[in-house]
Amino acid sequence: MVDSSVWIDFFNYYKSEEADELQNLVEHNNVNNIFICPTIYMEVLRGIKNDNTFYDVKETLLNFSILNNDIMEITNNAINIYRMLRKKGITIRKQNDCLIASYAIRNNIQVFHKDQDFELIAKETKLKIHNL
Repeated sequence: MVDSSVWIDFFNYYKSEEADELQNLVEHNNVNNIFICPTIYMEVLRGIKNDNTFYDVKETLLNFSILNNDIMEITNNAINIYRMLRKKGITIRKQNDCLIASYAIRNNIQVFHKDQDFELIAKETKLKIHNL
């Protein structure tokens, strides 16, 4: 599952290892092997000011596999992740990352990201990280 931190670099043509890797994945893999979830979809689209760009990016994202698990199950798991980490003294800066991690854990897929929160979550849960 590709996190918004990577998609944003990709769509903004920002040169990064992660954006280059995503470009490679898009060009050489079946789009069914690249996942997003509703949280990532929202995070990527919410910041786009230009309407034409918004619709182009939206259309592109909808070509990938969208995880659509029961939202209450995902949310409850995200809450449990956040609370468990807080009890250990670990603060996740963006709670949406707990939702994204919950989707990934539930579907047993890796998260491809540029966000330190996922590394913290992975150390304490079954979250798998896609490494370059």
